[in-house]
Amino acid sequence: MTIDHDTDPVQSDVAAPDPLALAGDWLPGPGDERILMTVSTVGLDGIPNARTTMLSAFDGERFFFHTDALSLKAAELASVPGVALTILWPGFTRQLVVQGVAERSPREESDRAYRERSPYLQQLAWQNTVAFAGLPLRERRAQWDAFLRAHGGPEHPDFAAPDTWAGFAVTPHRLVFWVSNPVAASRRVAYTRHSEGWARSALPG
Repeated sequence: MTIDHDTDPVQSDVAAPDPLALAGDWLPGPGDERILMTVSTVGLDGIPNARTTMLSAFDGERFFFHTDALSLKAAELASVPGVALTILWPGFTRQLVVQGVAERSPREESDRAYRERSPYLQQLAWQNTVAFAGLPLRERRAQWDAFLRAHGGPEHPDFAAPDTWAGFAVTPHRLVFWVSNPVAASRRVAYTRHSEGWARSALPG
């Protein structure tokens, strides 16, 4: 990725007035390859918890990701809905940190996201459980192959979303953008939501 620092809205003096529009410019569009991010939650013990997952979509206002409704992160979000999303671009060229509140998305949205996933990820939504993870490798392989054969086989897999498939939509109240700069000190630009709009501030990189 080539960045023109003279015009980049993070490094240059030309500020982006709308951080959500800037996020939309950065993030993959419909049909593009999804990007990975770190989802940070408040653990049930009060200690921060983090894991890497896929950013399913960005609709211009909210950031969507999907998981098992019985997972630990779902339980943590039910207890404390505050969440941080850290998205780092390949090559360490850009980073976006989103702080906001997560809520369950409608089933129609989560089912649509499931249909857009690869057959491997669709099957993973069924079998990526604590019980499955505790099995010996040979048994995990056997159960994986048996499940795949029962749902059309590797040539024609056919999976419907499990009942525990759940989507979360994160409405941000703070976004922090960072762009690498090999010839000067990098900096971050933070946007914080207020009742009258977004307040912008520059931070050291």
